[in-house]
Amino acid sequence: GGKMAMRHSLFLCRRLRSHRIRYPLAQNYKKSPFGSRILGLYGSRQLVVSTDPKASPSQSKVDNSNSTPSNQGQESIVPGLVASFAVMQCGFLSAEYLGSVLLQLQGLPLTGSSPVSGVPIAILLGASLRNLTPIPVRVLEPGLKFATTTVLRTGIVCVGVKLSAYEMAALGIAGVPAVMASVGVGLGFILWAGKRAGLPAKMSSLIAAGTSICGVTAITALAPAIGANQREISYAVANVVAFGTFGMLVYPYLAHALVSYSEQAGILLGLSIHDTSQVIAAALTYKEVFSDELALKMAAVTKLTRNVFLAAVIPALAYQHAAQKAGNERKRVLDWNILKKCIPLFVLGFIGVACIRSVGDGMLEGDGKALGLFHAEEWSKYTKLIGNTLGGRYLLGTAMAGVGLSTSAAVLREGGLGMRPFIVGCSGALVVGGTALVSVTVMERMGFFKSAMELQA
Repeated sequence: GGKMAMRHSLFLCRRLRSHRIRYPLAQNYKKSPFGSRILGLYGSRQLVVSTDPKASPSQSKVDNSNSTPSNQGQESIVPGLVASFAVMQCGFLSAEYLGSVLLQLQGLPLTGSSPVSGVPIAILLGASLRNLTPIPVRVLEPGLKFATTTVLRTGIVCVGVKLSAYEMAALGIAGVPAVMASVGVGLGFILWAGKRAGLPAKMSSLIAAGTSICGVTAITALAPAIGANQREISYAVANVVAFGTFGMLVYPYLAHALVSYSEQAGILLGLSIHDTSQVIAAALTYKEVFSDELALKMAAVTKLTRNVFLAAVIPALAYQHAAQKAGNERKRVLDWNILKKCIPLFVLGFIGVACIRSVGDGMLEGDGKALGLFHAEEWSKYTKLIGNTLGGRYLLGTAMAGVGLSTSAAVLREGGLGMRPFIVGCSGALVVGGTALVSVTVMERMGFFKSAMELQA
């Protein structure tokens, strides 16, 4: 009899715990001394039962407020953060190896920087581990969330130190309109094409920023500002990797065939190719194959000038998405309430750090010390340490590795997008490149490159 009573009590406990028991029996059983004792032995959670006898099982719920489960408070960000950091390191090491192989295949000398960016490789490695190996996702999840939020935003602020308004002056007053035309046409066309193709608005914005401005850096900076998800980020990064790599390999030879001056070739490469590392690799190919150092310098300056526009495009696109979400997309005037909500603090930090860099560069031209503290060599050293090493590699690399580890293949298949994101990205890359070619042709007709050569002579 005792065994039967115990089995009956445990059965009722299971019914209570699974919320499938009706109100009268539940209340009477909980009030009985034996039932209360069995509930205390079987589990520590408190059952909250609907006071409505006709309530459905789904209306009952479990109250954990007074409980102390064994796993509460034990979730740590360390495993996920360490995993993201390790994947980032593997991604950058793999990128360095792939870059050296790529240079050797082209018969080019090895340089200090790899033509392959480590950030997209880290994303691909992370996504491969997530979908091809049985990693403990629940254990890693807190750290991955921390990496893709706090670490990412901190990295974006640090990357702001790479932007300087004085780099625009180095390009010359005639070159800035060419950059503005390439960026403006690319953004406008890709947003329009993405809408016509039925892509999510945030995905179109990420592809537009990555194609028109500075590749993966633009994508990683814009994504948290507009609340993009892993699927949208992954598609945008894939576009940059695919079409940016194509441009890196093909455009140096096209530029030599289509334009006449070294400055033209450099500006064309700097405006047409997505990521900064891809532009430098393409310009290095041009320099080695055609013995032209000037084209390399002009490509680097043009790309850095193009990157400066990121400080304006991120707040603009963030405001656009916030206005659409609020239902005010048809308004032509700025709404201050929306503006306050759509520009996060890390975007303001990004812009502020870029302004500090610009002020420091300006002070170097004046009294010879940036911010009154650093000489030119020290200023260059610290800005590269913060912008390239800390921000661009460790922080953004770790964050994007976290994005890869958080991305499931099932998520990428959602929505039935097929090849549409890549069709939009390919057409956008061609439009940006065509705009760049038209721009340098107009500059040649205006005599800009002839006058520049006369000044050098």
